Amino acid sequence: MEKYDVHCHASLRRQARTPNLRNPQDCYLDEAEEVLAHLHSQGIRKALVMSSGQSDPDTGNSACRRMAQAHPGELGWMCNIDPDIDPAEVESCLAACKARGAVGVGELAVNEWINSPRITAVFEAAERLGLPVTFHMSPEPGFNYGICDRPGLPLLEQALQKHPNLILVGHSQPFWLEISGDCPRSGNAARNAMGRGPVTPGGRVPALFARCPNLYGDLSAFSGSCAILRDEAFGLAFLEQYQDRLLFGTDTLNRHQTFPLGQFLDQAAADGRLSQAAYQKICRDNARRIYKI
Repeated sequence: MEKYDVHCHASLRRQARTPNLRNPQDCYLDEAEEVLAHLHSQGIRKALVMSSGQSDPDTGNSACRRMAQAHPGELGWMCNIDPDIDPAEVESCLAACKARGAVGVGELAVNEWINSPRITAVFEAAERLGLPVTFHMSPEPGFNYGICDRPGLPLLEQALQKHPNLILVGHSQPFWLEISGDCPRSGNAARNAMGRGPVTPGGRVPALFARCPNLYGDLSAFSGSCAILRDEAFGLAFLEQYQDRLLFGTDTLNRHQTFPLGQFLDQAAADGRLSQAAYQKICRDNARRIYKI
């Protein structure tokens, strides 16, 4: 079945990125044509390209709009903000992007606490504008990148409750690690690590999914794959239970990257371990619905 990828990256020109020694294939960003060809080879028909913000000429809002315009029907685009934007200017920025075709905000990664004035302004504006927000997380300001929350994700829960009409799409390891009750409660590196072993009861992500109907899950990258594959029995049950709020994605940067979740979903559906209804919603229909693509 054709898939929609809700999370990829591309550039107007191929460029190097900060070296990642664990995954050397992550060290460069391909042009949109190369990324799309790679995705098509995996049965992915459409994709959403993430923006780096307002300023970057190759990966920012204007660049993502140009890439989407060059590939109508295949590529949609998300908008974003620069980390130093005045909170008072956030809504006008996002409104202008929506008017030009942006279907959501992402990947939001400003390295501030979730309840900071800037992040709050993004959530308030996105809620009024009807733009879903995909976020990357960090354990605290100054570490790595992403919006920041404490162990147990209390600030995320407050935001979900404060903005009931805003779809917040969780992504990255500090978010998905909280799927298990044994998630580390301290240490930035530990909270940013890949989960291992069976999922134990008491995870905050399942609790937030149960309490907050506006929380969605971005299953891209190794973080999303790990959340489902580290404990297949739990993962399949989670996919079934929240089939209306989970979204397939890859987090592809270039033509050399592959991620395991797509093949797992295909095989699980073929084997009857995952229902056809859940398979179709996660791989395509949920993206069509919330991004109107």
